[in-house]
Amino acid sequence: MAAWGERLAGVRGVLLDISGVLYDGGEDGGSPIPGSVEAVARLKRSRLKVRFCTNESQKSRGNLVGLLRRLGFDISEGEVTAPAPAASLILKERGLRPHLLVHDGVRSEFDQNDMSNPNCVVIADAGEAFSYQNMNKAFQVLMELENPVLISLGKGRYYKETSGLMLDVGAYTKALEYACGIEAEVVGKPSPEYFRSALKEMAVEAHEAVMIGDDIVGDVGGAQRCGMRALQVRTGKFSLANTSGEAVAR
Repeated sequence: MAAWGERLAGVRGVLLDISGVLYDGGEDGGSPIPGSVEAVARLKRSRLKVRFCTNESQKSRGNLVGLLRRLGFDISEGEVTAPAPAASLILKERGLRPHLLVHDGVRSEFDQNDMSNPNCVVIADAGEAFSYQNMNKAFQVLMELENPVLISLGKGRYYKETSGLMLDVGAYTKALEYACGIEAEVVGKPSPEYFRSALKEMAVEAHEAVMIGDDIVGDVGGAQRCGMRALQVRTGKFSLANTSGEAVAR
């Protein structure tokens, strides 16, 4: 097995997942994973460029950064790549007017988008807002469109909080895909465009970057398909890996 120095030769940038790598969320705000605050500080003191990459879609980017700073992390909003602000920009560029099925905590990311007479649906980890009525309304909007567009902020199956496993947006996205006979456009990991956007912000090439995450599919697999190296940590969802060594996706 190659030594770590050889494996990481030429690396100029590090992309860090947040949930399950830096902290485990929870109703009380969550708690940092032991050693993660110090690890981020060491990376920041190094020659490496650092970017934080998340599929978090229950908190705005500003609120997420505020939480992480309270937990002790050295992080700024401009260092975070997240799906909601990216989706908002895509909507503007394409002239799309969304019907939102999202958590109240992330609605502010879409304040600058026109939502009159919706011509698409944006779905995220809406938590308690995933009621039958809200899902059915999103279904109705899509079925009334000649060319329905469904944009999903991630497509994970479930994730881990301090209280246990939580069903993620992917299950609800699949339901709308099945009912409407369409395929969602994913904004977030493991979408190649998501990783390319983060690399562009860092001004590094794919072969010069390494992604660190707890998800073998969304973090590791997605990054590798873009030409990056990737490392899976043994925190977060890693403990949920099955006997074949595959972790669940988020």
